[in-house]
Amino acid sequence: MSGTQVSAEHQEFHSFFETIVQDLTAEYWGHPEMGDVMKRLKEVLEHSASQGQFKRGMTVLASFRELAGPELQKDDNIRRVLAVSWCIELLQASLLVADDIMDQSETRFGQLCWYKKDGVGLGAVNDISLLEACAYRILKKYCRGQSYYLNLLKLFLEYTYKAELGQSLDFITAQLGKVNLEEFTETRYKAIVKNKTGFYFYYMPVAAAMYMAGIEDEKAHQNAERILVEMAVFFQIQNDYLDCFGDPSVTGKIGTDIQENKCSWLVVEGLKRVTPEQRKLLEENYGQSEEEKVQRVKQLYEELDLPTIFRQYEEESYQRVKAMISQQANGLPSEVFLGVARIVY
Repeated sequence: MSGTQVSAEHQEFHSFFETIVQDLTAEYWGHPEMGDVMKRLKEVLEHSASQGQFKRGMTVLASFRELAGPELQKDDNIRRVLAVSWCIELLQASLLVADDIMDQSETRFGQLCWYKKDGVGLGAVNDISLLEACAYRILKKYCRGQSYYLNLLKLFLEYTYKAELGQSLDFITAQLGKVNLEEFTETRYKAIVKNKTGFYFYYMPVAAAMYMAGIEDEKAHQNAERILVEMAVFFQIQNDYLDCFGDPSVTGKIGTDIQENKCSWLVVEGLKRVTPEQRKLLEENYGQSEEEKVQRVKQLYEELDLPTIFRQYEEESYQRVKAMISQQANGLPSEVFLGVARIVY
């Protein structure tokens, strides 16, 4: 897919947001009792669901266009795909509002977090539930009469649950001010990645497109999940590396994994290689906000030669993912998986 096509699909996707807001607020807009609630809902949607890069939603749309035959590429079907894409973005918005409260974050997408806005506060807890409920209202409105409706319902319920489990595991493992290096294991790391982002961020959008394109074969879904979750681990490790060693002018963000006590690939790999003295240094400096302590950890990563180990892993993992796509795609076009990689990267 060319850059022009991606840009056109992004515009098509984003312009459908106004329809989503209208669908969710029209019934009670101006109602004597519920009108104020609708104004609040509109504000929540515009603040929390209309920002970001829409990678999950764009993945649904791009995957459907790759998988569906010409007979399915009709306006009504494309509208349903756009609606389902926005359902996933609404679910994501609910998770991000919760994540910001849990992490006590100040900003998201360059603006104040929703719970930090005047007049919101912990009322955002109800808004989390409201955003999630909106996703299922949109799904019902657009897909109730379709053969794949039940499959989409089951998919959303199962993988939102997995994402919330991953979010909980991440929070338990990386509590601020409570550094426990014993918990930073490879097994724990992969469990967080697979549940928090792998199933939800990578597999669920593609699976939704597969169901809407008429692909229900269980084996095809299992293989797609296996490949996409492996891709999730690959990209998360790359993200962890760039959080520490990337150039903020290129990555667009200043890394904070060390300060936030995150169970990062770097700390997991570092713990496999440290001497007792180096481990003590890590215990004293990891999860601390002081710049000199952050630099000590980064220095230790350099001493352990983690940049070289990452480059070796990156090449091995890239080849492994390529082989999986070639051998296990089970009839699905490789462009589906390459398209996900382009959108995410």
